[in-house]
Amino acid sequence: MNHLLARKKSSSSFRGKQSEAGSAAPSSTTPSDQKPREAKSSPYARPSYETVLATKGSFMGKFELGITDESKRLCRTLLEAEQSVPQETLFRDDLFEETCETVRARNEAMVVRDISPLICPSAQVLRIYGAKHLKPLNESVNEGWNSAIPFYGPRPQPDYSVGFGRSAFTDDQLEKLRPFVGEVTDIFTSYFMATWQMYFPFLTCEVKCGAAALDIADRQNAHSMTLAVRGTVELFRLVKREKELHREILAFSISHDHRTVRIYGHYPVIDGKKTTFYRHPIHTFDFTALDGKEKWTAYKFTKNVYDIWMPTHLERICSVIDDLPPDLDFEVSQQSELGESGLSQGFENHYLSDQTSHDAASLREAGSQSSPVGSRDVPSDTSLSQRTEGGEFKKPKKRARS
Repeated sequence: MNHLLARKKSSSSFRGKQSEAGSAAPSSTTPSDQKPREAKSSPYARPSYETVLATKGSFMGKFELGITDESKRLCRTLLEAEQSVPQETLFRDDLFEETCETVRARNEAMVVRDISPLICPSAQVLRIYGAKHLKPLNESVNEGWNSAIPFYGPRPQPDYSVGFGRSAFTDDQLEKLRPFVGEVTDIFTSYFMATWQMYFPFLTCEVKCGAAALDIADRQNAHSMTLAVRGTVELFRLVKREKELHREILAFSISHDHRTVRIYGHYPVIDGKKTTFYRHPIHTFDFTALDGKEKWTAYKFTKNVYDIWMPTHLERICSVIDDLPPDLDFEVSQQSELGESGLSQGFENHYLSDQTSHDAASLREAGSQSSPVGSRDVPSDTSLSQRTEGGEFKKPKKRARS
């Protein structure tokens, strides 16, 4: 598990940021974590990007068995559960047609300004208006996921994304996460972080102009959500609970332009130590059709993700963090490439020690019956070094704090 330790960012990236901060840059330049819209989309422009993702284990199609029945029911609930919608907006019945016509031939920035908040509502804005249960959430707008360990190519920079902030976790939970996210999250990269303020992202939205460009948005979302699902799976693997996530939707994405919306769920397929990532199409529709019959569909869906799905997802994450052993103390890596640490052994020892009494009793019972212990009963990994001559496991010693 040593690969999960937080990794310190390279010194060159810090020098770059310092030079930017110290220079009188023109107002047209963007911060180091934010690329111009055209630049951030360019790696995803070629259809071959999907093939490259597939070679890395992330597929933009469905797994042959699809998602679980529970996830299918979840998707129906998120689409069908009623939600309140704002009244005084550009989607008001008497303004809707003119709004759609106005943005039809304009650029992405105008679609982002006028349409996106009515397709994928801001969790922060909803909280300010009174949805206090959204306080644990953290969102980003066009912010690079510079605190994420890359999956392939440049790090994502979604038009909009949502995950959890520090307030979602207790002090004890944050302390257990510290080896994996770093003491100061903005100078480390992690499997569990997106931006330095966002833990475990679960929703992204990408905006484009034109049907062909929506394919680019889909690729961007697939990349981002691969990182999101990967982080959740890796967390669950730490406590050997990853099977709970097999074929379960763990994240959502929305791609849209001035008239079309595509909603997807993203899920892992877990086969032993191997994890692959897939995408489930939840709904695709033209919100301008039939006099705007489905104009609020995506808005309600997103609110249902916040209200129905998110609290349960957070509860599961917190339960896993609570299961992390409290007596492990590891220094985060000072290099981007990690060497061997005691992390993997430490976690394995923790779970072996939980089974020590049971295993020892079983061995004694087997010995009293003069039955040889078959090879299938002997662990084949490095935990063998924990065995004593008498056949019992030593409880691992707690690492001394420096």
